[in-house]
Amino acid sequence: MANFGCRATQADGAAIERQLRECGLQRAGEPAEAGLVVLNTCTVTAVADQDARAAIRRIHRQNPEARIVVTGCYAQRAPEEIAALPGVSQVIGNSHKHLLAEIAGACGRISDVGPQTSDLERQTRGFVPLSQLTAEGRGLASEVRSPIFVSDIFAHTELQAAPVFDAANERTRPNLKVQDGCDNRCSFCVIPYVRGQSRSLQLDEVIREVQTLVSAGYREVVISGINLGRWGRDLAVGRAPVSSQLSAFSETQRPRANDQRPIFENLVRAILSETALEKLRISSVEAMDWSDDLIQLVATSPRIAKHAHVPMQSGSDAVLRRMHRKYRPWHYREKIEKIRAAMPTAAIGADVMVGFPGETDAEFDETCRLIEELPFTYLHVFTYSARPGTLAAGLDKHVPVRVARERNRVLRDLAADKKSTFMRTFVSRSIDAITLNVTGRDEEGDYTEGLTDNYLPIRVKGKHSPNRWIPARIEGVREDALMGVAV
Repeated sequence: MANFGCRATQADGAAIERQLRECGLQRAGEPAEAGLVVLNTCTVTAVADQDARAAIRRIHRQNPEARIVVTGCYAQRAPEEIAALPGVSQVIGNSHKHLLAEIAGACGRISDVGPQTSDLERQTRGFVPLSQLTAEGRGLASEVRSPIFVSDIFAHTELQAAPVFDAANERTRPNLKVQDGCDNRCSFCVIPYVRGQSRSLQLDEVIREVQTLVSAGYREVVISGINLGRWGRDLAVGRAPVSSQLSAFSETQRPRANDQRPIFENLVRAILSETALEKLRISSVEAMDWSDDLIQLVATSPRIAKHAHVPMQSGSDAVLRRMHRKYRPWHYREKIEKIRAAMPTAAIGADVMVGFPGETDAEFDETCRLIEELPFTYLHVFTYSARPGTLAAGLDKHVPVRVARERNRVLRDLAADKKSTFMRTFVSRSIDAITLNVTGRDEEGDYTEGLTDNYLPIRVKGKHSPNRWIPARIEGVREDALMGVAV
């Protein structure tokens, strides 16, 4: 199993692995040792597509007998393109990934998709595999050989949950996806077309997953989604799983009388109320979803990590309008300033895109100025990549590659300076950190890597067990990490 891309893709991969384990399969050490290889793809950029194709070719070359099943966002967007690659056995889009184990034959139900229509195929809302159609009838090149399971993603409501454990942090910080899809239509983004409408994991399911993780000994859980702040908007008002959880809130936590439908703030409150989780970390939330209520909730609860990731994309009003973003620079500034006022030591990060079609030097300068003026502690900087089918791909005045790369470098340098300045404010202070499953040794001896409550990497002197919250006194900054000693 190999995952490409964002946290949501990693979460999808975890759910698929859960399917395969329930069918009795075990993870192989290397693709070369596997009989079945599942590639869970990303398509947010052209580079992501290239990485997936390269992986398919490499695995087929190393293990020509393996059955390669390709799923995920790239599989949903361009299934025929993937199916034509040598070695690909099946292409299973996001629309069908909740059935991947059965489609791939891992559970013994379907070992190969031939010309006969199976019971499973009849369950997939009228979808007809390409293997049943003639090349002329489907209008595709005749070299497309692999069965394809892809249908209208907007017709699907499935959302599977399984916590993600990455290799370094598998014993400390699981990531749980509670929302998928997006109802926004940013002009540059292909994600809504490959993940579908916004849909939420039912509250009782979220609570059950978190409680399971807490029972297993995990002390921090990260909740994430494609558009996380929209959690609950698709759930029916007053559904039993939600209303039963609301009864557990204290009077100060109880939603206002005119705001009873499931909303993200109520999800956060329910996790705090219904579980014994020590630390909840909230992943990326759009600026318009950082309500005053959410800001105060995060600021005042010692059980929520002081960390806000707020996608910005651009500091230019004109560029934001061409992007079809739903806020203006002054709206964004107001949100960031409110977050900083409520949480003086919080990590505040943003996604920023450079090289959007038509971005002028003056518009880029506006982005630079806004970043310089706001209290960011880190940035994720991306260079625009045209995605087929998006409105932005048809815009004129594409920025030359060399110009976009230089703008990317400028913002990365600016972000590094802001992060360094922020980190140095903690020297000689004490800060809480969770120990990770990574140790090392430098000229001063052994150390254990950790992550602070406010999202800063730290090296704590000595060897410490993973998954422990410990206070550490900061002695300095080295190699982009705080240097501390347990106190």
